[in-house]
Amino acid sequence: MAELVYRPVIGFARTLFKAWDLKIDCQGSENIPRTGGAVLVSNHISYLDFVFAGLAARPQKRLVRFMAKDSVFRHKISGPLMRGMRHIPVDREQGEAAYEHALNSLRSGEVVGIFPEATISQSFTLKGFKTGAARLAQDAGVPLVPVALWGTQRLWTKGQPRNFKRSHIPITIRVGEAVEAARDQYAGVLTRRLRERVQELLEAAQRAYPVRPKGPEDTWWVPAHLGGTAPTQEALRAAEAR
Repeated sequence: MAELVYRPVIGFARTLFKAWDLKIDCQGSENIPRTGGAVLVSNHISYLDFVFAGLAARPQKRLVRFMAKDSVFRHKISGPLMRGMRHIPVDREQGEAAYEHALNSLRSGEVVGIFPEATISQSFTLKGFKTGAARLAQDAGVPLVPVALWGTQRLWTKGQPRNFKRSHIPITIRVGEAVEAARDQYAGVLTRRLRERVQELLEAAQRAYPVRPKGPEDTWWVPAHLGGTAPTQEALRAAEAR
């Protein structure tokens, strides 16, 4: 099927990245298979993560079909684009249809992208992973490919105003070796192993990140355990409970 929407969108995104002078450091793309199905699993710290996680697959000439909440597909601007790029809508109240859609895509040789934390992590640390990615890979008989993104939160994230005027922002992407999803493993065990791999990649991306906060007012994008002022997961849970 001709990609009448996806490829032009990629071209437009690359033009924007050049205009913004983003410094993108992507390593490990060779771990994404050139053919056949795979589940791409990434951490989630920005509204733009699907763009950069998808970018990691371009050296292998792969297009990623991301699972995203169905409200994005109902939006008058993003909806036609999401449908045109054949991403997968997820109704969180009735997820069976989305699961079958993703499973059929994998079995037909597509790469499906999933953010197993489900929502953006405002602490910029890994939250718990849901088991859906592991179960999909097991049912489809395809590998899981871990990905870590860092720096994307500085462009646009939950609880912060988007600012595309920031120039020269580095974006670090690390893609790890595939994790085989054997059917005889418990999905929970496989998910924990997958989360550990993403954590390792995230730490590597953070170590490689070439920029540090410019001052006390610029520490919001750095996790508390790294000396920043991003809220901890404990503080976020307490605030939500209140």
